[in-house]
Amino acid sequence: MKRQIRILVLIGFFSILSVKGFSQLSISYYSSSLSKIGLGYNFNDRFWSELRLYSNTTVNDITPELIVCYNIVKKENHNVYIGLGGNVNYFTGFVLPVGVQFTPIEKFDRFSLHIELQPTLDIESDLIIQSSWGFRYKFGKKD
Repeated sequence: MKRQIRILVLIGFFSILSVKGFSQLSISYYSSSLSKIGLGYNFNDRFWSELRLYSNTTVNDITPELIVCYNIVKKENHNVYIGLGGNVNYFTGFVLPVGVQFTPIEKFDRFSLHIELQPTLDIESDLIIQSSWGFRYKFGKKD
């Protein structure tokens, strides 16, 4: 069953990458005790998604996490967002990321910093509260 879920996540990920008309792709890094790397896609100026992979794990414990977020506040130099998603493997359950993303240097508007709080409801465990900070780089034009 876990193998099927992994295959579905990968198929979904590559399907997203193959669709024409993407406004923006981004890469990100989340620093915490459960660090993550992510590949994101902005559908428009309010909705975006990201596929994240937990680092600091063994190969058998690689945990993909797929989220969809909504920018509650969308300003020129900062966004406040909330999202919903899920993860499978080391953690298996639902996530609710809430964060702030801001552009500290106007001249480098593709580069942003973010702070995120993410409650994770692990099906086999309890509620886990993760917090992280990190950075994001957007390819292409700014939203």
